[in-house]
Parts: sequence; structure tokens; C-alpha cells
Amino acid sequence: MDKKEVVVITGASSGIGRACAEAFLADGSAVYSLSRHKRFDDVFHITCDVTDEQQVNAAFKEIYEKEGRIDVLINNAGFGISGAVEFTGLAQAKKQLDVNFFGCFLCCRAVCGYMRKNGGGRIINISSMAAPLSIPFQAFYSASKSAVNSLTLALANELRPFNISVCAFMPGDVKTAFTNEREKETAGAEVYGEVIGNSIAQMEKDEQNGMSPEKIARAVHSLARKRNPKPLSTTGANYKLFAVLSKLLPVRTVNRIIGMIYSR
Repeated sequence: MDKKEVVVITGASSGIGRACAEAFLADGSAVYSLSRHKRFDDVFHITCDVTDEQQVNAAFKEIYEKEGRIDVLINNAGFGISGAVEFTGLAQAKKQLDVNFFGCFLCCRAVCGYMRKNGGGRIINISSMAAPLSIPFQAFYSASKSAVNSLTLALANELRPFNISVCAFMPGDVKTAFTNEREKETAGAEVYGEVIGNSIAQMEKDEQNGMSPEKIARAVHSLARKRNPKPLSTTGANYKLFAVLSKLLPVRTVNRIIGMIYSR
């Protein structure tokens, strides 16, 4: 690289975000972490709750005033909730969308003007395979990531004239602390029996046997170096196949297959 790039990563304190930070640090980039907690010293940390509009705007302003540029934004901050739709509280559902979707939106909005001033940039939104393949008892997580995909596609067309690329990366199962940090709503067990517990157990098993965050980080780093990245992409042969089948097979068929895996 002929110049130091400035990379901003939300939720870079652990998991995929931290692995992404390490990947960009390795190529000499200046990496800024926007998160509520500082957990390692290699990056420039700014305490920021992505659901707080003022904190988000202030963080990007601080970075731009210091560096004079922002080249890459990776929207990674997020968390998961699980439980039956019927028994999920409105506040909990809104919290899921606030962090995963509106947090992404606020950061995208905050960075656009700065990237435009510098003649371009790259925005990578971390989505999930749970977006095209909606998972039972993870409805609001899936909904939040589907919304991220829709935002990405619209924003990509809006920002293309300004040499700003926008894409969403959809990981499958990844082994991180995300599994243990999922907020579980167990209400409704008397109605759904063991189905909820079995579904969550299957999800956790798949995640703990999933890909490493470093593999995801390598894919994200590669996307950031492409001139024209695919608007939606994933990694791993199985997940690439699932993505293709979700487009080719009838929706009813795909949904029943997902149900057979996660709703037994």
C-alpha cells in the first residue's frame, strides 16, 4: 500500500470486529474502534454507543479532524436475541433493531460526507446468512440483518456516483462469544414445548463448530481491497451453496428446510 488508510470498525472489542481490526493493523492501516468498552490497546478507541446519534456523529467528526480522511467503515456492532415471536416483548425487539440496523444506518450516514470530501471510500456492513434464510426463534435477528441488506443495496446505488462502494458480508456460523452473549427469551415454553430449547441448542452447536473470526476477517479485508465488490456475499463452500439455493429454490421449499433444521 502506498498510503496509510484510515479504517473505522464498530464493535471491534471482540470476535469478528477484533479479528478485522487485527487484519487491517497488519497491513499498516490506522484502525479506530467504536465500541462501548475498550478491551485491547492496539487500535485507537473511541467510546461510542452506535444507537446514540450524538455519540456516533461526534466520533466520526473526531476521527476526520484528526486524520483528514476515512477510507473504510466496517459496521460490525451487533447482538442477538432468541425466542418465540409471540412471547418477545416490544422493547426487546426494538433494541435488536436499534443496535443491528439503526446503529448501522447512523454510522453509514455519519461517514458519507467525509468519504465524499475525499473522493471515495468503502463501507462494509456485517450482515448474516440469517438474512436470506430467516431462522425460527431468531426472527428479530434475521429481520435486523435483512434490513441491513436492504439498506446496503439502496445505499450502494445512491453512493456509486461518489466512488463510494457499499456491500454487505453475510457470515454463516462463527465461533465467538456472540453465542454466550445472546439474550434468550424462554417465555412460551409451556406452549412450544421443547421446540424452543432444541432450536437454540442446535444454533449454539452450529456456532461453536463454526468458522473462526479470523477467516471472516480475511474475507472482509479482501472485500475492502476490491474495486467493485459484490453487494452481498458470504464465505465458505456450504454457505455459498445455501445462498445460491435460497435464490433458485421456491421460498416454501427453502423455508421448510430451515424449519426441519431449527424447528423440530
